[in-house]
Amino acid sequence: MTGGFETEKATAAAWFGKLRDQIVTAFEGLEDALGGDVPAGRFERTETKRTADDGSDAGGGIMSVMRGGRVFEKVGVNTSEVFGELGPAAQKAMAARGVPGMEDDPRFWASGISLVAHMQNPHAPAVHMNTRMFWTPHAWWFGGGSDLNPCIEYDEDTSHFHATQKAHLDPHGADLYPKLKAWADEYFYIPHRNRARGVGGIFMDDHCSGDWAADFALTQDIGKAFLPAYVPLVEKRMRTEWSEADKDTQLIHRGLYAEYNLVYDRGTKFGLTTGHDANAVLMSLPPLAKWV
Repeated sequence: MTGGFETEKATAAAWFGKLRDQIVTAFEGLEDALGGDVPAGRFERTETKRTADDGSDAGGGIMSVMRGGRVFEKVGVNTSEVFGELGPAAQKAMAARGVPGMEDDPRFWASGISLVAHMQNPHAPAVHMNTRMFWTPHAWWFGGGSDLNPCIEYDEDTSHFHATQKAHLDPHGADLYPKLKAWADEYFYIPHRNRARGVGGIFMDDHCSGDWAADFALTQDIGKAFLPAYVPLVEKRMRTEWSEADKDTQLIHRGLYAEYNLVYDRGTKFGLTTGHDANAVLMSLPPLAKWV
């Protein structure tokens, strides 16, 4: 594959930004709806910059974070658009993933949206979502998904989350949802704990059918599924009374999330090894966690 792919890059990056704005609006609406003495939370937007080894511009993004709200203890909705040349280690990783020619032309471009929400109420589930596009002169692909991470599980919440994702994926093929669900179950697993970090969702990586428009449409539907899959669960649980024991359960469960993101998550590793803003990369970590 050759060429700059400039139109496709711009289209994808713009859509990730649009999705971010929709999610920010919806989450601030939840803050308003809950009421109470605590001020409704609002997102703070910070521009992030990435600099190449030679000091040149290498892209950046927007970090949107809310802390200490009525509903959300901490939630980040970040977008990024970065570019440059992959270093030797990253080139080797690309080659291992079946991308040829990186040693001859190591240029790359990547854009995406990444979201992690940690809740005030232990009965309201934490959640993760991301979608992304990655380009090199030799290949392009999409990735992403979303998964639910409740510390106190409700079967009906899990069923709603999965059913909504299935409804958005079914137009792309009846076999797709089972495939991406199984992929999420495998990917969001913590080997050293012998357990999943949550109740699953959907996940894909290195997705390239050869039809960019079809792959982008699938990626959009993964993103579009997020709000209808998640917001009703928060609306249902954000007023539930909770105890100190419930909070303790939440903090211990958050420890699993932190362990996974620091040890196994590909996005965390890629962001840190390619020089992206560390605060943006580590936005996913909870504000408080506990180990026993």
